[in-house]
Amino acid sequence: MNRVEPGSFLTLHYRLSGPDGAAFVDTFGAQPATLSLGTGELAPAMEARLLGLEEGSRASFDLASGEAFGERNPELLQRVNRALLAEHGDADGEYRVGDVVRFPTPDGQASFAGVVREVEGDALVFDFNHPLAGRPVTFEVELIGIL
Repeated sequence: MNRVEPGSFLTLHYRLSGPDGAAFVDTFGAQPATLSLGTGELAPAMEARLLGLEEGSRASFDLASGEAFGERNPELLQRVNRALLAEHGDADGEYRVGDVVRFPTPDGQASFAGVVREVEGDALVFDFNHPLAGRPVTFEVELIGIL
């Protein structure tokens, strides 16, 4: 029986849930995910839990606060002027607390997301921490295939 090793290519279903039990990611009702260990597609703490598991197995792991996505970083709360938002997005956009806004990387090749935490006249405060940073996470997995 195949076992997960460093560098394994996996086909799997997985679910990441926060402390309230709400799923942040859940592939169980959709297409399974495919990924290679060691490429950064999963957090190192989650990859470590997969090592040694057999093909076809199901498992659930509880990861301590901050273990999966690090601790919350107060420096990732950033005030962004509306002029900058207009330059990189919708000039007439109406932003509300809780909205997720995508920003281009400086090279324009990718993007990253921030959550609106405050709306202050000519600026907004965005939180660029991972939504599960600093929180305990439950990682459930079903290994379908291992190469």
